[in-house]
Amino acid sequence: MKKVYILLIFSCMLLLTTCISDISSPNACFNEDVLPIFISNCTYAGCHNATEKKADYNLTSYEAIMKGITPKHPLQSEIYNTIKGSNPSMPQTPYPMLSKKDVYTIKTWIQMGARNTSNCKTCDTTNFTYGNRISTTLQTWCVGCHNSNNLGGGFDLSNYNGAVSAAENNKLLGSIKHLSGFSAMPKNGAQLSICEISAIEKWINKGFPQ
Repeated sequence: MKKVYILLIFSCMLLLTTCISDISSPNACFNEDVLPIFISNCTYAGCHNATEKKADYNLTSYEAIMKGITPKHPLQSEIYNTIKGSNPSMPQTPYPMLSKKDVYTIKTWIQMGARNTSNCKTCDTTNFTYGNRISTTLQTWCVGCHNSNNLGGGFDLSNYNGAVSAAENNKLLGSIKHLSGFSAMPKNGAQLSICEISAIEKWINKGFPQ
């Protein structure tokens, strides 16, 4: 009876651990979660963009990124090995290393098979406040090049005031819509989804709600 009781407790603990692990795992969708990490952190001038291809790696598309990835095997993937750990070799100084969340997202994506997935999330343009939506989009796609230490185009998009400043002169919307006369953003990457652009446009038209 005692053995059965112990076995039951162990089974419950294992089930709970599995559930917690599933809940905490990031959504590793390539186009919405993984590609932005590379575009925002690895394609600066002189780095891994389609023109310069530092170390023969162009990190602006799925096909190019996969040259350094071994599906289901992060530790056998050259790209993953350059970004992991407390002293990664990439991104090189003076650029900051990737956050633990970003590294874990890439690792999870590789473990899941490194598939070219997109449209994994339901489009919701009704939620367009800065704190609940816009800041996340800017952090995902833009802050790597537009922050206090790297004022790409003279704009810091890592905070509310900086985002409003870029939006007030129409540069933000013109850039993400790839309109004539504006610098197309994200630089080195494809246009944001219609869903994300619509949310940002609504945020601007409503007067930048926080």
